[in-house]
Amino acid sequence: MITAGLDIGSTATKAVLYDGKIRATVIRPTGWDVRATAREVLEEALTAAGVSFPDLAGVVVTGYGRQAVDFGAKKVTEITCHARGVHHLFPEATLLIDVGGQDSKVVRLGSGGRALSFRMNDKCAAGTGRFLQLMAGVLGMAPAEMDWPEGVEPVNITSMCAVFAESEVVGLLGQGVAREKIVAGLFKAVAARFLSMLPEGGTEGLIVFTGGGALWPGLRKALERGLNREVVVPEEPRITGALGAALIAAEGN
Repeated sequence: MITAGLDIGSTATKAVLYDGKIRATVIRPTGWDVRATAREVLEEALTAAGVSFPDLAGVVVTGYGRQAVDFGAKKVTEITCHARGVHHLFPEATLLIDVGGQDSKVVRLGSGGRALSFRMNDKCAAGTGRFLQLMAGVLGMAPAEMDWPEGVEPVNITSMCAVFAESEVVGLLGQGVAREKIVAGLFKAVAARFLSMLPEGGTEGLIVFTGGGALWPGLRKALERGLNREVVVPEEPRITGALGAALIAAEGN
């Protein structure tokens, strides 16, 4: 039995095909036509796995664009799907931090990958991948160049509003502050936002960091320094929602 999970995010759409193991994964920019992208990503995954749509035992769609999907698929919230996907990869995980293009969330996990509680930031760019991309542009750096090496003292970033932070970064550059110190300050400020979102109950157990934000090494380091402990990143941190959706589809059949 093979099932499909789609996670339609604001920045990227992800597909996972699952039949007891991951058969195929596809990630591509969501673009403006959410419905068309969802179909194209699923078709690409089906081709990669050598199967066709009628072969699927079930399809579950999650993410902000899930309501736009018009083919036969069950819609499930992203909190539920991300929690389920992370539990599958890391059964001992107790806390999930997910940073997407336009929102971030912290989820406390229970047995079987059940979401016990969660907090989200989805009202502004602060603490999202979009915020970091904007700051990278201001600094004239590629995302891969932005890190927080040991020994670099972060400058204090006072605003997390994307507009005001941009002005602040421009001002710091004008004062001659080294870019690496500004980058470290940005990562520290973003991580502090996540730490303020931590649900009640402490941070015992394994913490998993997912989403496109987990591709920024400096952000992972900032989280680890703020928590004073290791944070685990999956091999491909962007597919956990789609994987969870595929797993839920399998459990429903």
